[in-house]
Amino acid sequence: MSSVTSSKKTKWGIFLPPFLLVVALIVLNLTSFEIFLKVVNAAAGWILANFSWLFNGITCVCVVMTVAAYFSPFSKVRIGGSKAQPVMGQANFTWIALCTIMAAGILLWAAGEPMYHLYGPPSHIVEGAKSQKAVEWAVQTIFLEWTFSPMAIYGLPAVVFAFAFYNMKKEYSIGSMLYPALGDKATKTVMPVVDCVCLFALTGGMAASLSSGVLLLAGGFNSLAGVDAGKTGWIVTALIIVLAFVISASTGLMRGIRILSSINVRVYLVLGLFVFLAGPTAYLLDFMVEGLGLYLSDFFKISLWTSTTSADGWSRWWPTFYWCVWIAWMPVTSVFLGRVAKGYTVRETLTVIFVVPSIFSLIWLGIFSGTAINFELAGLGINEGMQATIKASNTPEGATYALFRALPLPTLSIPLFLLVVFVSFVTAADSNTNAMAGLCTSGLSTEDQEAPFQLKVLWGVLIGALCLIMMIAAGIDGVKMVSNLGGFPSLFLLVAVCVSAFKLIANPAKYDLHKEDYDELGRPLPSKRLPPAYAPKGGRSTLSRLFVD
Repeated sequence: MSSVTSSKKTKWGIFLPPFLLVVALIVLNLTSFEIFLKVVNAAAGWILANFSWLFNGITCVCVVMTVAAYFSPFSKVRIGGSKAQPVMGQANFTWIALCTIMAAGILLWAAGEPMYHLYGPPSHIVEGAKSQKAVEWAVQTIFLEWTFSPMAIYGLPAVVFAFAFYNMKKEYSIGSMLYPALGDKATKTVMPVVDCVCLFALTGGMAASLSSGVLLLAGGFNSLAGVDAGKTGWIVTALIIVLAFVISASTGLMRGIRILSSINVRVYLVLGLFVFLAGPTAYLLDFMVEGLGLYLSDFFKISLWTSTTSADGWSRWWPTFYWCVWIAWMPVTSVFLGRVAKGYTVRETLTVIFVVPSIFSLIWLGIFSGTAINFELAGLGINEGMQATIKASNTPEGATYALFRALPLPTLSIPLFLLVVFVSFVTAADSNTNAMAGLCTSGLSTEDQEAPFQLKVLWGVLIGALCLIMMIAAGIDGVKMVSNLGGFPSLFLLVAVCVSAFKLIANPAKYDLHKEDYDELGRPLPSKRLPPAYAPKGGRSTLSRLFVD
């Protein structure tokens, strides 16, 4: 065991450039905030003004290609070959994917975002605020931003990385996703640059997500205790979150992340069921069905809409902003999810990363967004609660707590919600710091993928520092700007990943080293999934297997 550990070394050429760049941003922020804000604001504005078309277009392409991969012969290919043993059971894989992708973002915005759209729809909604058209637009937009499109942004690259790492036997690197698109020579040339840029990009994306968790937890404490802890509360909350996910990351994949995600899904189900039953149940069922119809009927129209004809820039600060955030997380998150996909077919992997989280989001948004809209239109003050927090600290979490206060048992539901927020972000941050540290480490293999603990700590502390400094200095808008910067370089990686995915879907046998898994025409042969390498001891009921394999 020691010989394995000693073979792991830090790849300083990968670690230092993004690390030092983020440190430089923090120092510039502390010493010359006005210059920092001016530079970041100008860069973010330029990105959104000139590349909205590409963000929207490639996101739509990802959805189409993910669906194509799901139903193509490529879907039968088993990651790691027909004899590969899964790292964990499918239930645990599903819950880890769900918590890794969602983090705390959907918890912050499920109730708050519909209020923004209800009172500030784009200019082409001529009926104005609180109109039927504004409600319909709000439903379409949140379903677009939180369901199939973001899951495709993660699902497709995760499959490409898993295939490259396990089936093509390429390096544990983000750049490995480029081999089918660029070939060996070009990929090896750009691989270090890709890893460096994507590590920097994810730092901005994780800082944005951490801010969501900090705002929700600090706002929940305020809602329960009636005390506004302000910026001091933000600092304490962020420190607790960072400490928790660093400790979790140190325990390894099969303990920290697996256990946390299993706990979290239970709390998700209990909380969602409570709001569904205690809220306007019949309305929510109608809302979900009608909202799904509105979303699907205009899917391509709203996916490709960039606000150009209306000239109000609305899309840039909503859908396009979300694509920036999702794409910033995409490279490293996909590496982590692809790593866990060993032993599963491409279709099984996409079911876990693309299908199940999308359906979960549709239901969760249907419950929370539908309840928030229903209560607001009934005059129960959801938007008023949000505006109060925005006025006090430029943060939108007040809508969520106004919703819970309008329901029965807020003293029980709010702490339960806070538990979901905390565990969700810790799980997501755990998985990503794990992957980030792995990308900075040489000597990792398909059998041993745990990175050194000190690298996980360094990345965790850096992300926490960037989040706090931006929140304190510029509020939620500052974090949004950093997210835009993070998503921009990863945008071009996603374009190349789509090319790789197209080639793999067309002819997987050409790239797969497991030639015995294909027939003479290059078609994947059917194979049976082996039992997972990890399984808890002791007998369990059928219901328990749903949560822990």
